[in-house]
Amino acid sequence: MMTDSSLLNSELDLQQQEELYQQLLLQTLGQINSESPDSKVIRPEPGMCVKTFSESNKEKVFINVCQSNSVPPPPELSREKLVELLQSDDPSGFRVPMSLGEPHTEIDNSSQGCTAYDVVINQDFFQKCQKDPLFQQFVILVSVEGLENKYNLELSREWKVLKNRKFLGSVSEQNIRTKSRPVIEELQPPLRRPEFTMIVEPPAGEPEYLIAEIKLPGVGSSRSLVLDVGEDRLVLTARPSLFHLDIFHPFLVDQENSVAQYNSSTQILTVTMPVVSS
Repeated sequence: MMTDSSLLNSELDLQQQEELYQQLLLQTLGQINSESPDSKVIRPEPGMCVKTFSESNKEKVFINVCQSNSVPPPPELSREKLVELLQSDDPSGFRVPMSLGEPHTEIDNSSQGCTAYDVVINQDFFQKCQKDPLFQQFVILVSVEGLENKYNLELSREWKVLKNRKFLGSVSEQNIRTKSRPVIEELQPPLRRPEFTMIVEPPAGEPEYLIAEIKLPGVGSSRSLVLDVGEDRLVLTARPSLFHLDIFHPFLVDQENSVAQYNSSTQILTVTMPVVSS
């Protein structure tokens, strides 16, 4: 089985989170009027500072994970449930409400320029994460993927929590919405069945490989794909709410040695599956 899954999804997926909590929490500074009755300004408290770097240019990136009770908590989650969630095929069903701030330029301890982002989560949930390393790693991963999806980034998973620093830069105010959008704006587009072709190699004689080529227009990265390869079945979901494919094929394939490659230029996913028997 091969899985490429994401704990926190793109902004369209975050609309589902907004439906759940009836709040729009991903508004950035300057996008809404601070005097609007549908929003309010909050000043979060520092929490922890996480150091990582951008995969594209290897520049340092700092994530200030902040806390505020103006942000609603996620549903109750035990440690056992968290372990099950992380081992599941689609952990994105659990969403953590958060406010993602705009990037700001700072100076690190080496007097070098760097980029910092402020992420605000519920204060009680933050304290829970501080008491358990597994929850702490979970909320960091959620924050990283949230920033990646919102700002089209690719951040390293080799992060470090700074022991003697809770925040890089100065704490800034953030705007969050207090009312939901009209229901008509919250409706999600239906899942579509993508176009695909199945190719047997070689075309004559005993089959050695079954190759699936799946067209996924609008999917910019493999990060939004969840692929499961079974012995005689292929299941693909392209999040957020774009495509879903569930097909059976007439061959038994080697799941462990099957490979998948997504070409973001052609927007075609190619799945190559060694045939065990027909």
